[in-house]
Amino acid sequence: MDGTVRSGKGRRLLDRATAGIPASLYPVTHVAELPARPADSVDWPEWVASPVVEALKANGVEAPWRHQAEAASLARAGEHVVISTGTASGKSLAYQLPVLSALVEDERATALYLSPTKALGADQLRAASSLDIKKARAASFDGDTPLEERDWVRAHANWVFTNPDMLHRGILSSHSRWSRFFRRLSFVVVDECHSYRGVFGSHVALLLRRLRRVAAYYGASPVFVLASATTADPAAFASKLSGQDCVPVTEDGSPRGERTVALWEPPLLSELSGENGAPVRRSAGAEASRILAELVIEGARSLAFVRSRRGAELTALGARRILSEVDGALAESVAAYRSGYLPEERRALEAALLSGRLLGVATTNALELGVDIAGLDAVVLAGYPGTLASFWQQAGRAGRAGDAALVVFVARDDPLDTYLVHHPAAILDRPVEAAVLDPSNPYVLGPQLACAIAELPLTEPEVAAFGGDAARAVLADLVKEKIIRRRTSGWYWTSRDRPHAEVGIRGSGGEQIAVVEADSGRMLGTVDPGSACYAVHPGAVYLHQGSSYVVDELDLETGLALVHAEDPDWTTSPREIVDISVLRTEEKRVHGGVTVNLGEVSVSSQVVGYLRRRPSGEVLDQTPLDLPEQSLHTRAVWYTISAELLGVSDGVAGTGGHRTGTEALEPVGTGGSTVGAGELGGAPGTGAELDPARVPGALHAAEHAAIGLLPLFATCDRWDIGGVSTAWHEDTGEATVFVHDGHPGGAGFADRGFAAIVPWLAATREAIVSCECPAGCPSCVQSPKCGNGNDPLDKAGAVTVLDTVLGALRQHGSVSGHGVA
Repeated sequence: MDGTVRSGKGRRLLDRATAGIPASLYPVTHVAELPARPADSVDWPEWVASPVVEALKANGVEAPWRHQAEAASLARAGEHVVISTGTASGKSLAYQLPVLSALVEDERATALYLSPTKALGADQLRAASSLDIKKARAASFDGDTPLEERDWVRAHANWVFTNPDMLHRGILSSHSRWSRFFRRLSFVVVDECHSYRGVFGSHVALLLRRLRRVAAYYGASPVFVLASATTADPAAFASKLSGQDCVPVTEDGSPRGERTVALWEPPLLSELSGENGAPVRRSAGAEASRILAELVIEGARSLAFVRSRRGAELTALGARRILSEVDGALAESVAAYRSGYLPEERRALEAALLSGRLLGVATTNALELGVDIAGLDAVVLAGYPGTLASFWQQAGRAGRAGDAALVVFVARDDPLDTYLVHHPAAILDRPVEAAVLDPSNPYVLGPQLACAIAELPLTEPEVAAFGGDAARAVLADLVKEKIIRRRTSGWYWTSRDRPHAEVGIRGSGGEQIAVVEADSGRMLGTVDPGSACYAVHPGAVYLHQGSSYVVDELDLETGLALVHAEDPDWTTSPREIVDISVLRTEEKRVHGGVTVNLGEVSVSSQVVGYLRRRPSGEVLDQTPLDLPEQSLHTRAVWYTISAELLGVSDGVAGTGGHRTGTEALEPVGTGGSTVGAGELGGAPGTGAELDPARVPGALHAAEHAAIGLLPLFATCDRWDIGGVSTAWHEDTGEATVFVHDGHPGGAGFADRGFAAIVPWLAATREAIVSCECPAGCPSCVQSPKCGNGNDPLDKAGAVTVLDTVLGALRQHGSVSGHGVA
């Protein structure tokens, strides 16, 4: 099949997906054709053990691609390496070659494989075991490994497949039982390392430093091989994560078929209105149902990625309903796929999709990683998956057999999605964002140092690997709390009990709130105490493995949230009163009348009620709550605007707050503004000249949109960050907009926002301008988690404020050294 025909396939499928839509409602904002890429194969490296080459050839691998051989050879030579290439580029072979060759050549050598999920680890174990190399004894050691098998794994396995949680609790905590394994540890493989970000990534970074310490204690110095989806500056990220200088391999030598990428914005619904009468768009899930149905009618094997488990089920149900009106048999060729299914159910669905018996599947990100699905004709993404890395992982499922394919990105009613469908270069031409982590976060460093010292006494030279001065400050606090003891030779653990079981590496530590089903007494999960009041407040809807529960009672003293099973047709949104105070300003950049700051803040919040909403956005009612005030010590980026630059007098009243995805502020009337694309803002760098009554709403709207756009520059979700906007703040004495990390001590997101302040705020402005609504909607300045009912909001005022701020930053940036591009 020649290139012209292949290119036509994606267009043909897109024409089918848009069939019957009137020109006035045509939803496609941009179409791009991504060219095919031929394979770049090379000879097998001479050092690869012959049994390994023979086994791979028997499994259909005739020769490695260039990037596989390059990364494998670097690892073989003792270099720590990160391979960062696209979906289906064969990153597994890059670590299989050096690991398997080492195991064949030295029967005492061992290797460790880490994956973020058990499912991915199980698939990679199956792939390694299927090669049937006699001297390679690969085995799993995770929470699902039966107790009777664990002793065998410790005594005999030479390639152990596990995850960070089990490494933390089950291996390092009892490393003496693993002495045989650690003595000859040659390689540590860290798969899908881009997923280790935020607080979880910070824990894993310190966990890998603990791993290196224990290996060194037994005389080993393993080579780290990290595999990642394409990410910005993979060498810097991998080095920060592993604590070792890593060599990057980024040139992808794998073949790829041509892909047609279409950006799709659902239409506004005239018959529905949302909060405060704002227009509402047709949901991304409903659009995905219709697109999936059209693709199935065309006979195209297709995946639709949906953000939630419930959404995946509803999307599949919607597609089946549409198909049943065309041909009842077609409806049977669509199904949902998500975590929570039994393994045999998942395997049956995968086999049916591969064979063509199943043409359409609506899935969560369960099919993004770890499952070998090839030969798909189309992929639909119902909503931005959070990062460009995930976007291209999901899009890469289309055309994996080298054939042409269609990728459709359907925007949700969200500022970031709106920005992306109107700025295709932000997806198609921009390097993927940097993964963010902060191993120096004291809330992470404290419990990790305690675990490290419980494993082995910590000496002064080892402190540098854990952060130097930041680690010393935390060690001093641990000594004061009598958790550890300081002696001339180092720091020592003082208790007989190990701290590992009390340290959760996927959160910020501390006593967790247990979520328990009241009728059965079954524990469903846990929630961080700082998140409990807004995640499991009385009346909240709690989701667990695809099932819905409603919270009956929250007891913070006993750490218990009681729930009952219920599947309501509404969701809940908490309402909070929020205040913020500046504790320490670390960096400050003055740009005329605008000042940009980075530092530590204290955020106090109190959940005072919640709203129940229908999926359409309709508000059913508001219920008051009486819950205690919460305090969060974290990091923030904030900018201030002088009264002169705003064009108002000092001391304008009005405050606003946004707490980790929820928001509260004192109602202040807006100017009732409406905005069109031709009447936005003033000249950049000039005074805003806003009526004082409009300032709170303008700042509030700018804050909402900025929170929505920060995930474009840092790998975070709206739930990872929060914000506060106020027309006058007592710590700054000026109008101020704060955006803060939602985790104790911070997770690096605010730091990323500070570093990217100009492109971040420029994208925020463009997202507002691109939206066709007159006065603000969920696609631009409304927040789905706003604690004060999205009032006041001033869309036109937000653009004026952002024009003023950006004008000052660009005018004075070169003088201040803020890195303005």
